[in-house]
Order: sequence, then structure tokens, then C-alpha cells
Amino acid sequence: MADWAPVLVGVVLFVLLSPGLLFQLPGHYRPVDFGGMKTNGKSIAVHTLIFFAVFAVLIMALHLHIYTG
Repeated sequence: MADWAPVLVGVVLFVLLSPGLLFQLPGHYRPVDFGGMKTNGKSIAVHTLIFFAVFAVLIMALHLHIYTG
């Protein structure tokens, strides 16, 4: 049986945490911009840290598993 949780969680978080899609932290003009569809280096670094933290909590700490077939 294959554990698909890391793949599915990673894809969903990658899409949702793409800088500028839903929010951008830090933004260009404010600390948080919503739906700006623009990014910068600081924002990429912050969103990478958020992605790693949420992914680690969901997969390792909560032991999330999705098994198929």
C-alpha cells in the first residue's frame, strides 16, 4: 500500500501557499497583501518556512496517512 498523504498535502500546500495567490507575507506595500499575484525574495523565504512548518506538523506530528489500494 502506498502512503499518498505526503504527496497530496504537499501539492495542496504548495498551491495554497504560493506567494501572491491568496496572500503574500511580507507584501510590497503592507505587511500582508491579499491576492496581489506579485512576489519578492523575502516573501518566497517566508512562505517556504510556513510550508515546511505546516507540512511537518501534518505529516510527522499528526501522523497523517492516506493509503490506496
